[in-house]
Amino acid sequence: MNRREFMGVAGPALAITVVPRHVLGGTGYVAPSDKINLALIGAGTQQLGELTRLIRDERIQVVSLSDPNKEPVNYKAWSPDAGLRRQIREMIGNSNWYEGTQITAGRDCGLDFVNKYYAAKTGKADYLGCTAYADFREMLEKEKSVDAVKIIVPDHLYPTLAIASLKKGKHVIMHKPTGNRVYELRKTLEAVREHPGLTTHQLAWSSNERYAIVKKWIDGGAIGNLREVHNWSYRPVWEQWPEYFTERPPVPKGLDWELWLGPWPERPYHPNYTHTVFRGWFDFGAGSVADMGIYSLWPLFTTFGIDTPPVQVESYSTVMRTTDPNGAQKALPNTVSFPWSSVFRWKFPKIQSGQALDLFWYDGGIKPNNPPELEADNKFLDSEGMMFVGDSGKILAGFRCENPRIIPEQKMKSFTGTEKAPEVTQADGTDTWIEAVRNQRQSPGNLLSSGVVNETALLAMVALRAGGRITYDPSTMQVTSPGNAGQYLHRSAYRPGWEL
Repeated sequence: MNRREFMGVAGPALAITVVPRHVLGGTGYVAPSDKINLALIGAGTQQLGELTRLIRDERIQVVSLSDPNKEPVNYKAWSPDAGLRRQIREMIGNSNWYEGTQITAGRDCGLDFVNKYYAAKTGKADYLGCTAYADFREMLEKEKSVDAVKIIVPDHLYPTLAIASLKKGKHVIMHKPTGNRVYELRKTLEAVREHPGLTTHQLAWSSNERYAIVKKWIDGGAIGNLREVHNWSYRPVWEQWPEYFTERPPVPKGLDWELWLGPWPERPYHPNYTHTVFRGWFDFGAGSVADMGIYSLWPLFTTFGIDTPPVQVESYSTVMRTTDPNGAQKALPNTVSFPWSSVFRWKFPKIQSGQALDLFWYDGGIKPNNPPELEADNKFLDSEGMMFVGDSGKILAGFRCENPRIIPEQKMKSFTGTEKAPEVTQADGTDTWIEAVRNQRQSPGNLLSSGVVNETALLAMVALRAGGRITYDPSTMQVTSPGNAGQYLHRSAYRPGWEL
């Protein structure tokens, strides 16, 4: 029985006999019984980068981790990795830690970091309180003390891992998206509903204060009725390949390729399917819209009451071309990966205001036409941004609605009396999920809250693979047109034992 349970049973009558924690351990001290025993599923660069901040939190105790990859081999980094390694070296007091490697990742790397950090913190040089496994299922079975799991893995693995963790009674903290198939997203949400006592949290969550400012302006008549929202990004930042690889490089030592594939049937290994570049493949990823759109669109959905998936999705994309042996130019068919650039249009027949809304996404350097209201100020759209279009005006903001302003500048001044939106302080997502788990309540960033925005993003891939436009019935999870597009809502096959 931990302290929270004890206090709930003993009640006020015994409270006077309990010595306050701050007296025993100093300011900020958290009793071991009040710490969250956290397991990490996935030990890649993103997980370990976030761990450098999370492990310092007194409310957290990292007790186990799992990853099918043992060593930092064949990883690609978004940016030079020396900063992460240098930070870990400073934290553990070892200036030579993992010398000779380019990337800081893998379960042995993560395990060594955790144990050495706690050894330095506690003064116990032989600290070995964290364990490591290749298979997350073995970890969930053996590590009985785990309260919660934090999952950061390739997109195609999230549903399997989240559902298994919920069934084992673990709180689930995970990155985005919730899988890369609509069917598997729905199965995950079904599992969440079946375990109402467990906290879930998607790490793309943020509070919506900036979006609330925009809604206040729109409700006040700044741009008339909201008709469209446009969101654009320079991503993807990973390479794109239009066909599967035919070469067969050996599987790196220490990588359990079967575990990495998870539910997918046999596929020969290639490094360009894996770390950080998986998002470009229909099999393993969900594209830049599911990578970054969950961040920017989720608070939009909650603020403006977009609580049902779209009924129609259109897609447009770049086409790759090649030269045949005779020198003729021809299109290169691509049925396996996302294009360099794409545009999606989702149609919502009714949002909270009662109006219909069209939502647009642009990536790969494509963005909307420069609006006349911005040209009036002799300015141009940035490489990323968000724009709200009403029937009598526009509001322009950053990619995640940073620095919103009515355009042109003169209209902003006449409507608000100022040139700049008020500064806002958003809730810290890490603190939000930690306190939700500790107090056994639901996080505002729970998986049910993110369900509609995740489904919206995944439907973009369905439209793209269907060749242009789909009509969708959210109530039945059916693509009603074209008739063969429904196959893209599901995975074509599952490895035996990995079925949901």
